[in-house]
Amino acid sequence: MRQPEEIIKTLLELRNINGDKEIAEFLSPKPQTAHDPFLLLNMEEGVDLILSEIDKGTKICIYGDYDADGVTSVCILEGFLRQLTDNLTHYIPSRFTDGYGLNKDAIRRIFDDGAGLLITVDCGSVSKDEVAYAMELGMKVVVTDHHSIDSVKADCILINPKQKECNYPYKNLAGCGVAFKLAQAIRIRKNMPKSTLNSFLDFVAIGTIADIVPLKDENRTMVKYGLDMINRKTRMSISKLAEGISLNHVFSENVSFGIAPHINAVGRMGSAEEAVRLFMAEDEATAVKQTEILKESNRLRKHEQNQAYRECVEMIEGDEDFIVLVRDDIHEGIGGIVAGKIKEDYNRPCIIITPAGDGRLKGTGRSIETIDLHEFLREFDQLFDSFGGHKGACGFTMSKASLEPLKNAIQTKIKIMKESNPELFAIPRYYDMEIEPEEISLELSRAISRMEPFGQDNQQPRFMIRNVMLTNHRLLGAEGQHMKCSMKDGNGSSVDCILFNKASDFRDIISSGQPVSVIVSVGENTWNNVTSVQLRLEDVF
Repeated sequence: MRQPEEIIKTLLELRNINGDKEIAEFLSPKPQTAHDPFLLLNMEEGVDLILSEIDKGTKICIYGDYDADGVTSVCILEGFLRQLTDNLTHYIPSRFTDGYGLNKDAIRRIFDDGAGLLITVDCGSVSKDEVAYAMELGMKVVVTDHHSIDSVKADCILINPKQKECNYPYKNLAGCGVAFKLAQAIRIRKNMPKSTLNSFLDFVAIGTIADIVPLKDENRTMVKYGLDMINRKTRMSISKLAEGISLNHVFSENVSFGIAPHINAVGRMGSAEEAVRLFMAEDEATAVKQTEILKESNRLRKHEQNQAYRECVEMIEGDEDFIVLVRDDIHEGIGGIVAGKIKEDYNRPCIIITPAGDGRLKGTGRSIETIDLHEFLREFDQLFDSFGGHKGACGFTMSKASLEPLKNAIQTKIKIMKESNPELFAIPRYYDMEIEPEEISLELSRAISRMEPFGQDNQQPRFMIRNVMLTNHRLLGAEGQHMKCSMKDGNGSSVDCILFNKASDFRDIISSGQPVSVIVSVGENTWNNVTSVQLRLEDVF
């Protein structure tokens, strides 16, 4: 029987974490991996310009995005720069009137408001025309971003580790990570105390986890320190949000499924400015008020999402290999979430197309692991007025005349792909390694917790266990969607198991009374001050 330390070492090796030094750094509660911000292309020029404009008394506007990464990026850079100047404002675009990224009408308003320097966070790399417009008006521009750059890029001081010419050691920073590195470079140049910057690591943790970038290298360092700050309750506003959504101790999973959705909800259903007001609140009354606004937005988002999902499912015939749904009544802010849920439930790529409000159509899509949606749709970019995204998600606008040609082209291409690869829609059973039932223990659970924070490229470990019995099952939840049961091995040992949201999928096999194999993640449950191992069932077969 392997000891927990042996199992952890194997898990780390599977994630290409090797050698005593690298393993110690990965597991350390105080990791040291960090890179010189001046290694980022154009950082020197960006710092010089910003400090020069501060010295001149120029009004600075920070232009963000309406998601959690954009919101936290604004909070980081504005919060830091306020230690150097009061002549500072920010702009969060509206999903409904501005759309994603830089917008000429917004730029004009920012200029008319007196801004002479525009700094973007989490957007702007490919906004060539918009940046040119800002500069024509007389503004100076610094773009900080982390999104991929194809052929066109903004002609200004551009700080983005994904630029081909950039030799920064780590390419996968989130937008908030790039904003933090800019602030770090300014701190170094001004010889400010480290505390003036590190106090914003809680925002970096939230934005980095929310944007689903890899939790490795420098990201892992920043997120670990940031989560520690959150759990030490160093920022009143974040603590009020955590309390408001019943979070006692915040793990990365709580950010992904609790904090981030509440930030994103106000951007989807109203204005992301409400989240900025929460995080910048200095008094408890404002923080409590803003927390309630985020909670109500999330409740509304869930209601709209569930209703739209039910209506969309009614349109699915069941044999589509690429689901394209045209709806004129879906709230613009939840189309992507609904497409994502359909993708998950049907294991098929899904695009939802809605009116864009100007006589055109807007599409938002989500894809499965085996189909690169950006690559798939790029073949039809002549049908789009605008198009962008990545492997898992894409968005576009187009004329109504392009709708039928697009639908036909999609179905033709997916048919060809399926014929050439019959396993295109096979669902792989993912797990890290096999273990024996007797290797499960509280010690293993606590050893695994040292691998936190979990997230992209560092998922919570999954284990395969063969030939066990699942007994004493009972349904939980308002709709019986969850299940609790016991796992017994041949020696009669028993471990509690919990199954979330898939009780109906596995009820028959669990209640069959036959030996099964399971894929589980290992956690703990505390009841009446007694802590024991609890397995989370991920698959049963």
